[in-house]
Order: sequence, then C-alpha cells, then structure tokens
Amino acid sequence: MGKELHLIMSFFLIKGSSFILSCYFTNWAQYRPPPTIFMPNDIDPCLCTHLLYAFATIKNNQLATYEWNDVELYGQFNALKNKNGNLKTLLSVGGWNFGSTGFSQMVLSPANRQTFINSVISFLRKYEFDGLDIDWEYPANRGGSSQDKQYYSVFLEEMRAAFENEAKQSNKARLLMSAAVSAGKDTIESAYQIPKLGQALDMINVMTYDFHGSWDPMTGECSPLFRGPEDQGGFIYFNVDYAMNYWKSQGAPAEKLIVGFPTYGNTFTLRNPANHGVGAPIAGAGTPGKYTQEAGELAYFEICGFLKDGATEVWNQAQDVPYAYKGNQWVGYDNPKSFQLKVDWLTKSNFGGAMVWTLDMDDYLGTFCNQGKYPLINVLKKGLNLEQACKTFNTLMITVSST
Repeated sequence: MGKELHLIMSFFLIKGSSFILSCYFTNWAQYRPPPTIFMPNDIDPCLCTHLLYAFATIKNNQLATYEWNDVELYGQFNALKNKNGNLKTLLSVGGWNFGSTGFSQMVLSPANRQTFINSVISFLRKYEFDGLDIDWEYPANRGGSSQDKQYYSVFLEEMRAAFENEAKQSNKARLLMSAAVSAGKDTIESAYQIPKLGQALDMINVMTYDFHGSWDPMTGECSPLFRGPEDQGGFIYFNVDYAMNYWKSQGAPAEKLIVGFPTYGNTFTLRNPANHGVGAPIAGAGTPGKYTQEAGELAYFEICGFLKDGATEVWNQAQDVPYAYKGNQWVGYDNPKSFQLKVDWLTKSNFGGAMVWTLDMDDYLGTFCNQGKYPLINVLKKGLNLEQACKTFNTLMITVSST
C-alpha cells in the first residue's frame, strides 16, 4: 500500500528581469499638507522590487524607532508583501540628518558592533523586514573619525557573517544588506574600501543626485547623466555616468551597483533673472514648495505646478536632463524623458538596477502632472522590464504517491 504525500507548493511567476528597483518611503511624508500626506498604504505594492523604510535611528548602539508611530507604520509597510509575494522590504538606518558620529561610535569597538548587530537581527525579525539598509553619510566625514573607513568594512563583514549564521539557525532566508553610498569622488575615496563593501553588501545604492544645489555659488543640475560644458575643476566628476563607473573601476561588482534616481529637483534663487542658464550666479536657495516646504528643493509633482504656472522648460542636451526657470526661481530636475535616457544607459552598462529617492515625491496621485500615477517610477519599472514581476501567491496542492 503506497503512502500519499501531500505537498503544498506556493509559487509565483517572475518574467524576464533580474534588475532591482528599490524605492524609499519616508516616515515624515505623513506630515505633509493634504492631499499629499503619504502613508505606507499609498504605496503601490507592485511598483518596486524592494521597498526601503527611511529612517530608523541608533540609540545606545542599538537599532531604534524614530517617529512616534513607526511600529504602526512598519505593520502597514510590511503588509504590502501580502499583495506581492516577490516584494522585499528593508529598514534604512541613519540618513543625512542623523550625521556620522552615531555610526562612528558604534563601529569603533567589537562590543559596540556586536550590540548593534544583535539588535538589528531581533528588530528586523520582530517587525518582519527582509533586511537592513545602512545610510551612513559618510564614514570618515562630517564629524566621523579617520578610522571609520576601515571600521565600516569590518562592521559590514561581521554583520554579513552574523546574518548568514542566523539564517542557518532560524531556517529563514538570510537578511539582506544594502547601503546608501556617496557619489562624490573625494568622499568615496575618503569613506570606503570599495572591494570589501562589494563583497559584504547585496546592494550598493549610489546616491547619484544632489550633484548641485543651493550650497553651490551657481545653478546646476541635481542629477545630470553626463558632464556639461560648464563643469570645471572638481565638478567634472559630478554626474551619474562618472560616479557609477568610478565605483565599478574601484572594484564594486556592476550587478550590485544600484543607480540613484531623484523624484525631486534642487532649486535656486537667481541673482539676475535675465541670466538663467546652467552655471548662472545665485543668491541662495529657491523658495520652499507648497507641500514639501523645504527651501532649495521641489518634489516632481510641485515642479509640474511650477511649469503649469508658466515656467520655461529647457532641455539640457549635454547632460540629458531638463531645467526650468521663471522670474528669479530656477530648478534642475528629472522628468520621464531623462529617466528613460538614464534607464536605457543603466541597462546597457549592466548595472544592477535603480534606486528611487523617494516614492512620495513622484506624482503618486497622478493629479499634478497629468502623466498617470507614479509617472517617473513607472518609466523605470518598464525600462527594467519589471512589468510582469508582481504576482500574488497561488497555492497548488500536489499529491505524490510513493510505494
């Protein structure tokens, strides 16, 4: 008499793409004025392959929540995986405002690193994240120690080993490791041992944006694909093409290098409204947007409003990105055309995929730009051939007879 084995198999289909599309959610977008309040439930679970929740913080060398309602938002965020069986979520720790010293102190001693790594594993498992994204801006910079460069590598190696060990013991998939890293040549040289990062990390998210902003004395593009004729001195390195190829040339595996895409632009107040080209002298940051309310920056959906209000849009042929101006206001940004050119360049260059900062600054409602919902990120989804990659789990029962 044969035994019957009942196997329950969950399966899903992935068609045609190994590219990554990582998208950041920010836990402060909940404070924007209506109708632009953005919560995890506003995320399309089929848009990106990886979602990154920004930001958690570090307290007493342990991973910790930042916002008062983070735990509630974690639940909503990770519930998106119920609607897309392929989706991975990571918790991002740090960010620009967190600075460097908290990380610097944590990596300094074996005991501090161990404390942090143990806290990470229990925290991620408790709240059902699939990995950690480290956003240290930047090792050995901004108040950090000169030893950070070396200690950062040691920390990543120890965390990778701990994650592998925990996966074996728990019989769960290994927790993923990604890091947001600088795109500036001088910072890269001072901050990272690139081959070691390339070994330890699953994804290296290169922040190929903020190449120019109101901290400069003149106008410039936020995320130009190529060097422009106005670029002189150190500015010749300030473009996506140079930054990504520099990481690759220094030993980072191309398939782990993820290209950063901004869904916002950096804004300037022109010194003389009649002088409104790239490289024009500025008086300071641009006026804050109605919704994002930060000087020097406009979300893509706000830029659409600026254009509707009569701003002149100019295509920057040399750098494959647009800019726009009206009166004394100037913005350098990305639009669907520049995203398309960049994603074509990315796939030809065999990089690992795209990283988006952020979900909530694209026109996620589809009401500001009249280009559909998430017009920028959808260009990446299509360009990376990810349109078929969202499948909910289907359960199939198979009966196997054995004699």
